[in-house]
Amino acid sequence: MTDDMLRAPAEVKYAEELDYLESIDDGPKPFSWRLSPRMVRLFVLGSERADGLDREIPQKWFGDRSFVERSIVTLASDRGLLLIGDPGTGKSWLAELLSAAICRNSTLVVQGTAGTTEDHIKYSWNVSMVIAKGQSRESMIPSPIMTAMEGGVIGRFEELTRSTSDVQDALISILSEKYVSIPELDTDNIVFAKPGFSIIATANSRDRGVNDLSSALKRRFNFVRIPVVTNKRSEAEIVRFRTSELLRRHAIELEVPPSLLDVLLQSFADLRAAAASATSDDERLESALSTAEQIGVLEDAILHSQFFGDRTLRSETLGSSLVGSLARRSPEDLAILNKFWHGVVEPRSRDDDGDGPWRGFLDGGRQAISTLS
Repeated sequence: MTDDMLRAPAEVKYAEELDYLESIDDGPKPFSWRLSPRMVRLFVLGSERADGLDREIPQKWFGDRSFVERSIVTLASDRGLLLIGDPGTGKSWLAELLSAAICRNSTLVVQGTAGTTEDHIKYSWNVSMVIAKGQSRESMIPSPIMTAMEGGVIGRFEELTRSTSDVQDALISILSEKYVSIPELDTDNIVFAKPGFSIIATANSRDRGVNDLSSALKRRFNFVRIPVVTNKRSEAEIVRFRTSELLRRHAIELEVPPSLLDVLLQSFADLRAAAASATSDDERLESALSTAEQIGVLEDAILHSQFFGDRTLRSETLGSSLVGSLARRSPEDLAILNKFWHGVVEPRSRDDDGDGPWRGFLDGGRQAISTLS
């Protein structure tokens, strides 16, 4: 079934795992949860030998265990959960995994934008049915949030701070009152949330000030701040996990040399250090330099090697992909990358062995900078 989908939701992709965990789960389950909180945590963070399972459950989200536990505890209460952090820190992925484990449905999603309206989180109408039969529950189109309320499951709201204050105000009543009134109807005009309903929202900490959350809305959420992953070991695990998924999806047989992964991780660490010491935005790359962007650089290099190379990932290709992916502003980003290549990459290449990866990485990046300049 997953072969027919470009990207299968977590509950489909990991259906066999979820079935197994549900079959052995004898822990207490809040509301209508499919798994107990302990099994939800195990599904997200992976199993350990001490868990005593007949099969291994791989880790799917890489981060501090306390963040996952606090998220699960929040969802077992009557409060909403707000995952906040920089771009690429895995907020949406964690929200999807939690929804899949708790209710086997992660697709009840509203995407927050400047064009998101109150209808997107409440309901709208099938115009042709209204003309033919009038307004009724049958001619009403429930939003993903209302569908989650009626089913007692998890609804998701992506990029909450990008939605307008009107939409945020409408969300306050849903989170506090746990029902939606339908004034257009005379009867059957209230949709009550069933036990188990909750909302997982995400917010980009870099978008602070776009549409600030009101204090009233903040009180309806428990905040879990997801930091940027800076531990190289954890970051390497995330990149390997996502890259292996990419290779399987594209049916590509290609090995990522550990030395090239080290070059990628070290380059991002150096670029983050340079951004932290910069005194103005003009001296920082527009990129957030997140783990997700590292994966994007590696994906670009792998696909380029597969389709236009000799199906071997080389350091030159990785250097070119990094420059191409991170140079978004011209000339600002190109100037920053050029300085980085001269001040950091070039000295590393001199210290490298004759056949080390930094020499090729230096040449590939230089050529890309020259082409884009």
